[in-house]
Order: sequence, then C-alpha cells, then structure tokens
Amino acid sequence: MKRTIHITLFVILLGIALSSCHKPMPREQLLHRLRALQEQGCMFGHQDDPFYGINWAYEPNRSDVLETCGDYPAVMGFDLGGIEMGDSKNLDSVPFNRMRSEIIAHHLRGGIVTISWHPRNPLTALEHLGTWPEGSAWEATDGSVEAILPGGVKHELFLTWLERVRVFLLSLRTDDNQPVPFIFRPWHENNGAWFWWGNTHCTPEQYRALYRLTQDHLTTQRTNNDSGLSTNVVWSYSPNLDGNMSEDSFLQWYPGDERIDLIGLDAYQWGTEEDFVRQTRADLTMLSRFARQHNKLVALTECGYINVPDSTWWSRVLLPILCDFPLSYALVWRNAEKEHFGPVPNTGSGEKFRAFHAAPRTLFLKDIVE
Repeated sequence: MKRTIHITLFVILLGIALSSCHKPMPREQLLHRLRALQEQGCMFGHQDDPFYGINWAYEPNRSDVLETCGDYPAVMGFDLGGIEMGDSKNLDSVPFNRMRSEIIAHHLRGGIVTISWHPRNPLTALEHLGTWPEGSAWEATDGSVEAILPGGVKHELFLTWLERVRVFLLSLRTDDNQPVPFIFRPWHENNGAWFWWGNTHCTPEQYRALYRLTQDHLTTQRTNNDSGLSTNVVWSYSPNLDGNMSEDSFLQWYPGDERIDLIGLDAYQWGTEEDFVRQTRADLTMLSRFARQHNKLVALTECGYINVPDSTWWSRVLLPILCDFPLSYALVWRNAEKEHFGPVPNTGSGEKFRAFHAAPRTLFLKDIVE
C-alpha cells in the first residue's frame, strides 16, 4: 500500500514538474490568444491612441476611441522611430518613457500591443539631425540597406541602433517583472519606394538579410544575463496595398515561414472608394489564402481614410471587408490635429463609428478581456 502511495505521489510530482517545464512562453500565449480571437471577430486598433487626439494631448486616461464609443481599442500601436538615435522622444514627439508606461498599461488592462519602427536613414541621419524629411526614414536613398548589412560601411552603427531598440523592448515589463508580449512589425511597406528599405533601393536578398539581421540580434543578443526577447515577440511582415499582389511577388521579399508569425497589409484609401475596395479585397484574398496554407495570422496592420470625410465609411466600406476576411485586427493610424484616421468624439464620423463599434464582427477591449 505504501509503495502504491509513493508511486502515485511520484507520478503527481513528475507531472507538476513537467507542466512547469513546458509552461507556454508569453509569445506562445499571445499567438494562441490571437488565433482564438480571430475566430470571434476582427479587433479594432488605433495608433498612438492614449497619447493625443483632437484638441488634447498627454492627458491621463484619455482616448478619442474611448470618448467616442465608451471602450478602448483592443489593439494599440506604438512606433520606435528615433530611439535608434538615443532620442528621448519618437518621431511624433511621444516620450519613450510615456510610451513604455502606456504599453504596459494596455497590456495590464487586457489589450494587445503592436510596435513598428521608422528608423532614420543610416547613411544620412547624422548629417541632418533635427530635419525632416532629410535623414528620416522617408529619405529613400539607394544603398542604405547594403550599407548596414555585414561588411557595410554603416554595419557597426546599425548594430548600435538595434541594441537601443532591444534595450527598450526588454524594458517592457510589469511591476512583478513579467515581460509584455507584443507584435513587432519592422521594415513595413517594403514593396513601395518611399522608405529607404523600399523595393527600388535594395534587392530582395538584401531586404531578407536585413529582416534576418534585425530578428537575430533582437532575439539572440544577451547582455548582463538578460532573458532576451525570443520569448515574447510575435513577428509581423506587412507589405503595402498593391491591388494585384501575386504569391510569386509576395514570396520574392517574404522573410520566410520560419521567421514570420503574422502577415499584414497596409491599406489606406488615398484614391477613390472603388479602387480602395477592389484593391484591398484582391490583396486580402491572396494573403488570406497564403496565411491559411502556411498557418499564419493575417491583419490589416495599417488602414484608414484620412480625416474620414464620409461618416458612413466605417460601416459601409471598412466593415464589410472585416466581415469577409479572417482578419486578426485592423489598425487605423493616429489622430493628429490635421490628419486624423480614427474616430473623433462629437462629430458625424464619431456618431457613425458607434454603429461600427456595435457590430458583432468588431472587437474592442471589453470584447477580448476574459
């Protein structure tokens, strides 16, 4: 009898030990959560949501989305542009200390965090400090990617930039020292020519090498016995709207299944509504098929209609797209004073946005908090 009890106790203790050894990492937990939520609907996201809006800036607990519909966006977007220079604020004047606090706050309230990076041009940044667009991500010069790859004249500088990004991302921890999981989306819209990493300024091989270099440094580099970032980063790759994207053209620049978790599309309505709908549906059809075949998530990683001049756009144009494709989330860009993409309280767009918020397919913070 005692032997049976001892064996049973051993089996129980062994099971506890094995389960603790295989406890899912924050990255795995986030991926599982994103897949489960995608079955329920499409999360709504907003860039820079807690920092500023129309007629306000850096006031605690404010959000244009919250004040329009009574709920926070499920996904909040943040950008690291400028951190590579050692700046205290990003390219949109958001203090990095405030950014860290808001990222942690959104995670603790149950939200999803996505982070992008618009680094300055490594060939010209030091020559044009404090200017724009000279030296910025939008100074699209040939040879910049080649210069930062191993053997390039700016390789060591770029490693310094990556280390500053890594240190900030490592600092995203709760008070009890738990890492905040997040979606990281570097080198986006690479099939356009407006960024220095765009398709006319480097070769596909150089672009893929840039993505690998970034990922490998951020996930494998260790200093002072830190735990690294491999356990809490979901990796995204997001080309810009093409309208005629093929699998062959997509694969030409794609970093690879072993490196990407979420495939995105950045799709803004810059021209006619008809062109936007047709092109977005065409690209999402291809990307959704590819994502399903390769077991990847898919999202509208950036989208919107500048200043939303048609208040019916939310439910009449955007919502049907969210209903017809298996999207994880759709993130609209920031609400700056002269160019806003999200809802604005006490406006016609805000009124119509509430119907969009109430639609069964759209998920906001309260919809995803268990």
